[in-house]
Amino acid sequence: MSQKRRLVFATNNAHKLEEVAAILGDRIELLSLSDIGCHADIPETADTLEGNALLKSSYVYKEYGLDCFADDTGLEVAALGGAPGVYSARYAGGEGHDSAANMRKLLHELEGQPDRRAQFRTAISLILNGEEYLFEGVVRGEIITEARGATGFGYDPLFRPDGYDKTFAELGAEVKNRISHRAQAVRKLCEFLSKTNHSPAHH
Repeated sequence: MSQKRRLVFATNNAHKLEEVAAILGDRIELLSLSDIGCHADIPETADTLEGNALLKSSYVYKEYGLDCFADDTGLEVAALGGAPGVYSARYAGGEGHDSAANMRKLLHELEGQPDRRAQFRTAISLILNGEEYLFEGVVRGEIITEARGATGFGYDPLFRPDGYDKTFAELGAEVKNRISHRAQAVRKLCEFLSKTNHSPAHH
C-alpha cells in the first residue's frame, strides 16, 4: 500500500492553500499551519521572495520537525523598479492583504506610465529531511488600467498575462492554475518530489 507523502504548506492563506491543493492533486497529503497547530505569525522580514519563503519553511522545520514548503509571491512591475515585489501583500501599508487598497495604489503609481509590463514571481522553499530546495515560477504580463474579473485574489483583476486578452481574475481558477507563477513553481516542486519519492511502496 503506497503511503502518501505528507507535506506542510506553511501558509495561513486559504486562497493559496486551495490553489496549491488543486495543482498538486491527490498525490500529496497537504497540511496547513493550522492543521499542525501552528498559529505563530512567522515573520517575513527578508528582502527577497526566496528569503521570506525560507524563513517560513525553516521555522516550521525547526519547530515541528516536519517536511514542509513555503512560498512567497510578488508582483514585480518594470516601471516601478520591481516594486511592489516582496511587499506586494502590504503594498498600501497596514497589516496587508487589503487587495482593493493595494490595487488602487498600484494604479495610482502607474498613472500616465506607458510601460506597464509586469511579472508575477513565486519562490518556493522546500525543506526535506533538513535540506533546502528552491523552485521558481514566473509569468509575464502587464497591468491594465482598471480591475476586471471576479475570481482570484490579490492583484489578479489587474494582471493580464502575455498571450491572453483576459486578466487572471477573468480567466478563472482552472486556467490560472495551469499557467500561473505559483502553478509553475508547484509543478517543479511536484516533479522534484516524484523523483525523490522514497515512500515504503517503492522499496
